[in-house]
Amino acid sequence: MDLVIAAFQKRDLFANAESVVRLVARACGLKVNLGVKGKSGVLACKRTREAFLRNPEHRITFHFMPRHASWLNQIEIWFSILVRKLLRRGTFASKKALRIEIEQFAYFNETMAKPFRWTMQAKPLTS
Repeated sequence: MDLVIAAFQKRDLFANAESVVRLVARACGLKVNLGVKGKSGVLACKRTREAFLRNPEHRITFHFMPRHASWLNQIEIWFSILVRKLLRRGTFASKKALRIEIEQFAYFNETMAKPFRWTMQAKPLTS
């Protein structure tokens, strides 16, 4: 079973919620009537669409992040490093080969990891 986990902020996702729900249903091979947006079924309201997208039984599961998740910056930095050092110029014969390369990169990165040094100078808060 494939597992894809996507992290989104709710406000970004719900601008295109109907198409995302339909995409997930199609990708998961679900043959269910999704209903009509704003009227019935899964598409009836934000609550039902969110519950559908969070369902852990689907191949694609969404996890929604808080708006001000400062720890998310660390994840974004790590993915940026992954893209620059491995994915950008890489060629992979299969999904399995890609997964193996990413796992090896992650293992190597953990053994050589050092804390990030922030270089941004914040302006003092003034009232």
